[in-house]
Amino acid sequence: MEKFKDITDIFFDLDHTLWDFEKNSSLTFDYLLKKYNIKVDLNKFLKIYIPINFSYWKLYRDEKISKEYLRHNRLKSAFEKLNLKVDPKIIDEISKDYVISLPKNNFLVENTIEVLDYLLKKYKLHIITNGFTEVQNKKIKNSKLTKYFTNIIDSETVGVKKPYPKIYNHALKSSDVLAKNCLMIGDNLEADILGAINVGFNAIHFNNNNESQHDHCLIINNLKELKKVL
Repeated sequence: MEKFKDITDIFFDLDHTLWDFEKNSSLTFDYLLKKYNIKVDLNKFLKIYIPINFSYWKLYRDEKISKEYLRHNRLKSAFEKLNLKVDPKIIDEISKDYVISLPKNNFLVENTIEVLDYLLKKYKLHIITNGFTEVQNKKIKNSKLTKYFTNIIDSETVGVKKPYPKIYNHALKSSDVLAKNCLMIGDNLEADILGAINVGFNAIHFNNNNESQHDHCLIINNLKELKKVL
């Protein structure tokens, strides 16, 4: 692998890239399903919920549904598919409780701290995330990641989500840097990689979701591989 040249600033996605969303979400649902006495096996629930959540997030990212609709209906759809009758008011309570409880679990993706310690000596580091402001800030703080990042850019504050150019241009302006000197690292091909490349960023695809192979940029399967090219 060749080393990247002329990079001054590195932008990371948060969920699935640094912060282990699936593990932390699983722990949160384990707690909530018991708390609200929802009679379903956790693994059975997650098998149904995870793809539903993914599809709702894509709709939210594409500005087709609201945050409130996303939070309620991803649970409603999962419960319905599992033939579980759950009162809408209880679904709302679980939805609110999930947002509060999720940042209390703070497992990071393997090698996150080692790699951030290495990169911080050489580059300015930033976050660009599509998550909700209050939740993402808590995740970063609770997992002790705050010290690594100069700027934390979230879609709710900017008003648009990745992959739209506005959020990447906002990141460039707030960081006072040119796109050619920037590198975006994320797990989602459409939002993180193609969105960044379209604005002129360099990119590395952390293929944490086993997406199809492609030729858009370098693909890595472990964050530790970043030390070979940066």
